[in-house]
Amino acid sequence: MSGIKIRGTGRFAPAKIVTNDDLAKIVDTNDEWITTRTGIKTRHHCTTETHTDMCVNAARQALENAGISPEDIGACVVATFSSDYLSPSAACMVQRGLGLPYDAVCFDLNAACSGFLFAIHTMECLLAQAPRKYGLVIGAEMLSRFINWEDRGTCVLFGDGAGAAVVEWREDYPSIHAVLGCHGDPDMLGVTGSAHPEPAHVFMNGQATFKFAVKAVPYCIDQVLEKAAMSIEDVDFFVFHQANARIIDLAAKKYHIPPEKYYKNIQKYGNTSAASIPLVISELHDLGKVGPGSRVLVVGFGGGLTWGGALVEFA
Repeated sequence: MSGIKIRGTGRFAPAKIVTNDDLAKIVDTNDEWITTRTGIKTRHHCTTETHTDMCVNAARQALENAGISPEDIGACVVATFSSDYLSPSAACMVQRGLGLPYDAVCFDLNAACSGFLFAIHTMECLLAQAPRKYGLVIGAEMLSRFINWEDRGTCVLFGDGAGAAVVEWREDYPSIHAVLGCHGDPDMLGVTGSAHPEPAHVFMNGQATFKFAVKAVPYCIDQVLEKAAMSIEDVDFFVFHQANARIIDLAAKKYHIPPEKYYKNIQKYGNTSAASIPLVISELHDLGKVGPGSRVLVVGFGGGLTWGGALVEFA
């Protein structure tokens, strides 16, 4: 058996905070409508910050938290679809910003809101062959770039941010038992691209996406637990993609997860796509809710459609 564990975490959010009342001044909405349907109260939007700034700041904090230097990193994977450039990748810009070794494998991965899960499983595989056994996994999005301010159903949902984790691979570490999947659907949830002449923007069939999510979350939980040969009681904490507070509450109710074993920060950040899960993990780590030896079951779902789950331990 071999696998990875988390050694350190970090996060970054832009300085500008956008409240529901702020949005009510520019679109036909109000705080009650947004809060009751999503659980969101505020979100962060970039002004002077770049996508690279967010990645580098979150990653630097994770390295410091782990007590690891940039020279120790064997690979860097950034989960994102909103980087500053189509090329060079966000990961290459992190390599430059932090001074990672030139032979470190650095690339981006696009699995939307499931991106951090796809990235951390990819890192587990990469480090098995890497000369240095520490990896940097980052989830970062600047979704404010793609907001359609004429669509009140989506413009209130999304925020910007980045979260990072330093992971260590060892032969005596357990696998994270990742379960990943996708179902190509260009119409339910996503961001338009070069095939459309107008500026890129977020689009979503809200009702269909909600139905997909409430099925995907328990599927991932069940599959990960089966793969790990564990039960709900064996898990120390549950981390869910922060897309909608109701989706998280439904999962907690279904599995009788007590309030002290799961966490929501959607009220502060909104939906930050690939940054969502590592933002939660970093906050939990700083709060002391997870730490050495903690087993955390992580679940994500999003555009693609994509979904994933994993059981990640802290070193």
